[in-house]
Amino acid sequence: MRRLSHFIYHPTHHYFYHLLFGFIFSALILTSFASEQLNLDKLYQYVDRNYGELALKRAKAWRSIIENNQQQSDQVKLEKVNRFFNLFDFVSDQKQWNKEDYWATPLEFIGHKAGDCEDFSVAKYFTLLELGVPIEKLKLTYVKAVKLNQFHMVLAYYPNAKSVPLILDNLDGEIKPAHKRRDLVPIFSFNGQQLWLNKQKGKGELVGSSERLDNWKDLSKRYQLSEFKQ
Repeated sequence: MRRLSHFIYHPTHHYFYHLLFGFIFSALILTSFASEQLNLDKLYQYVDRNYGELALKRAKAWRSIIENNQQQSDQVKLEKVNRFFNLFDFVSDQKQWNKEDYWATPLEFIGHKAGDCEDFSVAKYFTLLELGVPIEKLKLTYVKAVKLNQFHMVLAYYPNAKSVPLILDNLDGEIKPAHKRRDLVPIFSFNGQQLWLNKQKGKGELVGSSERLDNWKDLSKRYQLSEFKQ
């Protein structure tokens, strides 16, 4: 999370848009991996080698959620994914990576069992995509966390295009409709397809698309699930 003042006083800051648009570009690439058949032995060997035995157990629990809940309702999928990742620890990028801002891949997040609000939301987002939740129902949403006076990210799930979204958040572990999260003020939201500016909870005006991106591919380069393909 970041102090809201940084966003308010620098709304057109080049770094901010570079970060945002780069992530959407990466999302387009990463979502294509969701349908690939993974070689889990390779993936587990990678996690064990790079992060150790406890991380391997987390990775196996993660894949078990994905493998065993494909036929469940979206609500069940949301609850299982939200509960799993909310067991992880919140750690700032500065402490975890010695960087002001770093977007961890789901594997890095699982490996360290720690990350910031973006890492929680990103891991939930891609896991739900692997579980078959349609991309148009999911939006990564930047908000103002009122009590903390900080820039914060949550994952919003829309049962249908006109519905109030459900919020998956690491600050409040209970999945609630957006109108019951009075501690959050939405600013903008996005997924691997498009970008929205939020005017009120659960609604937004389309302001851009992923086609506006240039060549920032850092996250996708670090999260090449294709190397674990069967």
